[in-house]
Amino acid sequence: MTAQTDQPAAVTVLGLGPMGRALAVAFLDAGLRTTVWNRTPGRDIDLVARGAVSASSAAEAVAASPLTVVCVVNYDASDAVLRQDAVAAALKGRTVANLSADIPERARDTAEWADRHGVRYLDGAIMTPTTTIGTDDGVFLYSGPEELYGEHRAVLAALGGTHTHLGEDVGRAAAYDVALLDVFWTATAGFTHALAMARAEGITGAEFAPFAQGIAAILPELFTEFAADTDAGTYSGELNPITSSASTMAHVVHASEAHGIDASLMRVIEGQARRVIARGHGTDGYSRVTEVITGR
Repeated sequence: MTAQTDQPAAVTVLGLGPMGRALAVAFLDAGLRTTVWNRTPGRDIDLVARGAVSASSAAEAVAASPLTVVCVVNYDASDAVLRQDAVAAALKGRTVANLSADIPERARDTAEWADRHGVRYLDGAIMTPTTTIGTDDGVFLYSGPEELYGEHRAVLAALGGTHTHLGEDVGRAAAYDVALLDVFWTATAGFTHALAMARAEGITGAEFAPFAQGIAAILPELFTEFAADTDAGTYSGELNPITSSASTMAHVVHASEAHGIDASLMRVIEGQARRVIARGHGTDGYSRVTEVITGR
């Protein structure tokens, strides 16, 4: 409630895909006056039944609240909505928190557009699935003006979970997002490839999964070690030099291809390790690859 009006705080949600709907539900459950809009009509029927206000246009939607949360597939989609003349005019003096996913350059470009049009802008990223929204397990990242984040923090907190402001550079949340997605998809690709290899040897997924989870349990400590090595430029290979790592990578390649399984991903990984060795860093750890792939 606001002290002046004793009315619930207001928020608008643009985009009612699975994640946008989850955001709207969390705001409604927290008792916020929630206005919703989606490019495709009809997706807000159940939300309206729960108390949401359905806007007939994006301009009407953003005019209804001091804070608009955008959650669409990418910045092409968000730009197509926000950069309409009527929407930009309605947003003047109001705040947009764009939780759509894209790359840091797009976030910075949108922030520049917003500044030119008198729109207050925060960028953000949602790092957990729809099922975590409104619970303690959600993870939200933000970047942009810290004062603006602080102003809207209480409303954003209705989404549950943890909320972290990463700094004034508006592209920082997107930078974290793409880097963390890199970890997720590379790991997922590795696991699906491993399942194919295991199946080729007559090992079921159910048999294999517990041992794969054991490998995953090793990773947090390795992440901390690799991060420290990379920050310091030490790349220690005392416990496992990259020459040893490259040898085990070759085993994966050979075993895969013996079964006709595509090993192109592991061939790339092995190739990077071989490049480190060729440059005279064979006694270093695998984290030295970070310099090779950045051209240093």
